[in-house]
Amino acid sequence: MVQLSVNGHPYEVEAEPDTPLLFVLRDSLGMTGTKYGCGIGQCGACTVLLDGQATRSCQIPVESIGAQAITTIEAIERDAVGAKVVAAWIGIEVPQCGYCQSGQVMAATSLLKQTPKPSDADIAGAMTNLCRCGTYNAIAAAVRQAAA
Repeated sequence: MVQLSVNGHPYEVEAEPDTPLLFVLRDSLGMTGTKYGCGIGQCGACTVLLDGQATRSCQIPVESIGAQAITTIEAIERDAVGAKVVAAWIGIEVPQCGYCQSGQVMAATSLLKQTPKPSDADIAGAMTNLCRCGTYNAIAAAVRQAAA
């Protein structure tokens, strides 16, 4: 059994130690807002926050989580910064297909918690998730709006 703190709630799940966190969240806990994209940590669709840091959950074995707090897209609006990011995403109409959006929102929230007034270079450096619809300009605009 593995003990996890997800979105402020304790969970005990049965999982092999090397199971990626992504699959525990989706398959064991039913939190499907975090998406499976590439499975190799490059696309960012699976991004969650571990103790506030944007982390690609497809690459993190559940055994390595320990006492770190996991935040998923399901709870991001409980966080003041996360709520501002979501409002900016909606206001600017960033999503098209929406598949990458949960990971993008998580990455933006992590950035703004660490760097409340990011430069364009900060945004470019932090927002490295892939978007097959190509809404990168809208994503950057939403991050700037959330930081305002």
